[in-house]
Amino acid sequence: MSELVGKTVRIRYFALLREERGLSAETISTEAATVGQLYNEMRSKHDFSLPQDRMSVAINDQFANWSEKLNDNDVVVFVPPVAGG
Repeated sequence: MSELVGKTVRIRYFALLREERGLSAETISTEAATVGQLYNEMRSKHDFSLPQDRMSVAINDQFANWSEKLNDNDVVVFVPPVAGG
């Protein structure tokens, strides 16, 4: 029997994303299969201004590709570009 079971993940936000979300971290339940799908879900839900291709992502303290599989209890960090100057 196959049934869809959501994953619980912790998301940490920095810089612009933290400002746009109004939080530095949150724990959510998601059906997203990859971290890219998770970002698209959060971007749509919270109106994030940054497109995925302008950012990096880390899962459990390791930089990852956007196609990386998302697992229950992962800690995901969306890393926006760092402003210089």
